[in-house]
Order: sequence, then structure tokens, then C-alpha cells
Amino acid sequence: MAYSTAEARQQLLDDLAHAVDEIGVALAALGGAYELLDEHTADRLEAELFRPVQVAYGRAQRTHAGFAERHGLPGRTFEPSTAGRASQGAKSFLDAAVEAVEEADHLLVEIQDSMMPVEVGDAQLRAGLAEARELVGPLAGRAHELVRILGR
Repeated sequence: MAYSTAEARQQLLDDLAHAVDEIGVALAALGGAYELLDEHTADRLEAELFRPVQVAYGRAQRTHAGFAERHGLPGRTFEPSTAGRASQGAKSFLDAAVEAVEEADHLLVEIQDSMMPVEVGDAQLRAGLAEARELVGPLAGRAHELVRILGR
């Protein structure tokens, strides 16, 4: 089935928005975990996870907005996610963050592995996707390591 360039660009934009939403979920969950951790562990979480997720979130949003603007597509405002209840505990928040980061990474991989960024995208989109992936990719492993030390 053939698709138009406009349809493909909109699909790309929608897929990227889904990844941005997942990164936002991870950011909120990390914020929730931060509030429940001791100072040393919270500082580690901030340096190793929160800041990189925050940067990835901003980069992915800029990539989305820039692509939409360059191709005359409707943009989107991304609303902050909510962390959940503190009674969930820090480990539960971290688990939610890992799940969201893994999903975002999976979505970004799917976008990159499809030929759409090449066929209907542009160099700025491809660069933004690559940068977001570089930021998001190692985060699940870092989060698993932090969860592992929480049990000690």
C-alpha cells in the first residue's frame, strides 16, 4: 500500500510524540523516586538518570517541534506526566522509569530502523533521533544498577 509523503511525515511525528510521552513518564517517575531517597542516593539518581532523561526529553521535544514546523505539520504541546503516589516506594518509581525508558528507546529504534526518516524526513530529524537515542539508550542499565543498590 502506497502512502503519501504527508501521511508518512505525520506518522513519523506521531511515533516520535509517543516516544516523547514515554520519556516524560520516566522523568516524572524519577522525580517521584528522588523525593523518597536518602540524599546520597538521590544525588546519584539526579546525576546518572534524571539529568540525562531531562536532556533527552527536551531534545526529543525540540526534534518533534522542529520537524513539524519545517514541514507545515501541526505541532503538539507535551504535558508533564505525574509520578504517582509516594506510597508506591522508590523502587516502584524506578521500575516505572525503567519501563518507560525502555519503551522510549524501543520506539526510537523503530523510527530509526524504518526508512521513513530517510524517505520523508530530513537531516535535522535524523540527528535529533540519534541524539535522543544516545541519551536514552544507556539509562535502563543505569537505573537497574541503582535499583540493585537500593536492596542493600
